[in-house]
Amino acid sequence: MAKIVAVTSCPTGIAHTFMAAESLQRGAQAQGHTIKVETQGSVGAQNTLTPAEIADADVVLIAADAKVDMSRFTGKPVYETSTSAAIKDGQKVVQNALAQVPTSSAAPAAQTSSAKRIVGITACPTGIAHTFMAAEGLQKGAESLGHQIKVETQGSVGSQNTLTDADIRAADLVIIAADTKVDLSRFRGKPIYETSTNAAITGPVQAVQADQGARATPAKTRRGPYKHLLTGVSFMIPFVVAGGIMIALAFAIGGYQIAFYDFSKPNFMAIIAGTLFTAPLTSLGAALFVVGAKSAFLLFVPVLSAYIAYSIADRPGLAPGMIGGILAGFANTGFLGGLASGFLAGYVVLGLTRAIRLPRNLAGLMPVLILPLFGSLIVGLLMVYVVGTPIALLNQALINGLKGLQGANAAILGLILGLMMAFDMGGPVNKAAYAFATGLLLSQHPLYAPMAAVMAAGMTPPLGIALATALFKDRFTHDEREAGKAAWVLGASFITEGVIPFAAEDPFRVIPSCMVGSAITGALSMLLGAQLRVPHGGIWVMFIPGVVSNLPLYLLSIVIGTVVTTGMLFILRRRNVAAEEEEAAVAALLFTWEGNGTPVGIIGYRREHWPTSVNRKPSHVRRDQANDHVAHRVAMHAAVRRADRKLCTV
Repeated sequence: MAKIVAVTSCPTGIAHTFMAAESLQRGAQAQGHTIKVETQGSVGAQNTLTPAEIADADVVLIAADAKVDMSRFTGKPVYETSTSAAIKDGQKVVQNALAQVPTSSAAPAAQTSSAKRIVGITACPTGIAHTFMAAEGLQKGAESLGHQIKVETQGSVGSQNTLTDADIRAADLVIIAADTKVDLSRFRGKPIYETSTNAAITGPVQAVQADQGARATPAKTRRGPYKHLLTGVSFMIPFVVAGGIMIALAFAIGGYQIAFYDFSKPNFMAIIAGTLFTAPLTSLGAALFVVGAKSAFLLFVPVLSAYIAYSIADRPGLAPGMIGGILAGFANTGFLGGLASGFLAGYVVLGLTRAIRLPRNLAGLMPVLILPLFGSLIVGLLMVYVVGTPIALLNQALINGLKGLQGANAAILGLILGLMMAFDMGGPVNKAAYAFATGLLLSQHPLYAPMAAVMAAGMTPPLGIALATALFKDRFTHDEREAGKAAWVLGASFITEGVIPFAAEDPFRVIPSCMVGSAITGALSMLLGAQLRVPHGGIWVMFIPGVVSNLPLYLLSIVIGTVVTTGMLFILRRRNVAAEEEEAAVAALLFTWEGNGTPVGIIGYRREHWPTSVNRKPSHVRRDQANDHVAHRVAMHAAVRRADRKLCTV
């Protein structure tokens, strides 16, 4: 007699889910096996499988037409089929599932080599810096331990370096370094280790070494309000960025009078189209303003609210969250109202899902009637009668208070925002400052100065690091100087995460240096009255007319903060003796050359210039043999690439 655990699921979670469960139970019982079936649908999971039941099971049977999280079934034989097949012949499906047991259970014993094949996925809310830096960290960590790895990056631009079925089948371990939801159904039967992108960036070797723990128990993903907020923000950001740039272009083309265009007329779009030939700039500017301000910006609060609720309660939370977000817009509660309605809708629907238990033949009413109706009813009434007015008053009081900030008070706000932006380089504190400024930018009576301070303070740390690596080379290794070149572009693009590799290596010097520079930049930006009308883009949007007010002084505040960060690094960081020795060794090398001027091999060194602290001396060595000789000690492979003809005598 075999022990079987099963999961059934269909897109609606209604008839097929429960009919497949009943058929599997009858089929298993007819053959003398024990089975427990968990049903999954829009109402959530029912008859949930416990870890003990999964551990005792001989086989896992998945009868589903929708994606099912497979991470719980690590190391177990898994048989997958459709709900239709399970309904049609439950006994045959059970027999096919049990036939998988010998093959699947023998698979783990086949691994004998210490070198592992690893596949990974990295993802962050924006899909920009953390995603790719975590992927690079996992690559370096795996290679340093002698493993092979392929990492798929997932973000707002979609998946890149996508894992194939063959990659996954050949893998010994799956590493998920993500701050948002990742579909794990592809990795059935594989050991899975889950961690954050920050852990993969700051401790890549430890993340890769954690595979032993992954084989014993699947890692837990990040939970709680922070994860739900990041999920909502990740879906909101495209609307904010696209809408903000559209509004900036509208102002640049049609002037600021576009904002006062009469959009209350029912046929205003026809009026805009009708002025294309008589007043083309006004018509185009008004059209862009409609796209940005009257479309994209109107959606950002409902989208934020809907996907916060989705993160909490899954698909049943979407409709109440969206409705609550629209009501938040009507009540002029702004960003704060979107947060409140999202969390309210999510937890209300989650509570209803757990509290209401209908007979199985009526369970199909939950996703199509019960949860949408009662969830939207409760959230809507609470937003109208209870939550909306206090949040609107709070939001207005906050805006009025910030509008009244002048001189030193405004500088203090900018200083605080600057400190937050540089404290954890894209982490929770950084995201809180960004969300605060974005909320003010998108309110009914927008404030643009905090957004300017936040973006300037977020650009300063990478730019300061880049300048320091260029000016004070003796304080950085060769790899750090190479990373400093990329930091120029990251800083100019308002990607603060470009500092993370430096902060991970030397946090007690790099982070304080960045915080001081960003604080000064934020304070100066507010003090000088700079305003920014878009929430992202860095230097690439600054020169669009109308995007930044007081642009020369705004750029000056960024330059001052950059120089302060560089100066702090010069004071706090010590000379890197190893880097100086490497440079001296490079200068002392003698090369042979090809006819086209390419260095081919090392033929010797200048004795009088060779650093005394490097005991081993170079011998005659070809470039392809460098790793077996002194080149490994003094980075000769880099020296061959960087050598200049004038340093060599042949």
